[in-house]
Amino acid sequence: MENRNKSTFSVTFLWLSVLFCVCLVASNLFATKVISVFGINLPGAVVIFPISYILNDCIVEVWGYRKARLVIWMGFAMNFFVILAGQIVVWLPAASFWEGAPHFDFMFNMAPRVAFASLLAFLVGSTLNSLVLSKMKIADEGRRFGFRAILSSVAGEFADSLIFIPIAFIGTPAKALLAMMLAQVTFKLCYELLILPVTTAVVRKLKVSEQTDVYDNGISYNPFKIGDL
Repeated sequence: MENRNKSTFSVTFLWLSVLFCVCLVASNLFATKVISVFGINLPGAVVIFPISYILNDCIVEVWGYRKARLVIWMGFAMNFFVILAGQIVVWLPAASFWEGAPHFDFMFNMAPRVAFASLLAFLVGSTLNSLVLSKMKIADEGRRFGFRAILSSVAGEFADSLIFIPIAFIGTPAKALLAMMLAQVTFKLCYELLILPVTTAVVRKLKVSEQTDVYDNGISYNPFKIGDL
């Protein structure tokens, strides 16, 4: 198959990029509810956040690290925009007849520390996930996508939890923080393992339909070179 790295964007790539951003924004909203899965308490974001890593894997595997880097920064910008807009609406006075203000404020009034932790953790975790998958693809000559996808997710999601949880829950005993981190990473990985056959099938189909299978030989992995496509 021809190894091409187009500077243009296909409709499929744009759809996946939009879905990636939507998953990130939705995960911030879902995180306001704490759910219990088999007696383990987790933020509601775990229902949808792992999908962003699955989409990230698909984009890196098919279109390469450079386009994934662009999508990651798009997700960061959209997350920041929604957080900022939500804060502005929270600060504005509610109409006297509206009784939903406390619930709305609870959903959108994210503490600056938590917002910072969320954005930084996402940026580092997603970038690390993309970098590991990209470099392993070159080393493995494109083989073992499933193994590479899971291993890169372990690196990315562990980094995400390692940054977010200590900052967001500062003051919590170290033992409790470690338990939360392990629970989140374990749940997300199980989620991705269950859906891995679907992810693998989607990647195969995308490579054929998009007629591209990028290997990131000789590129810059600088996370800030967004314009390098």
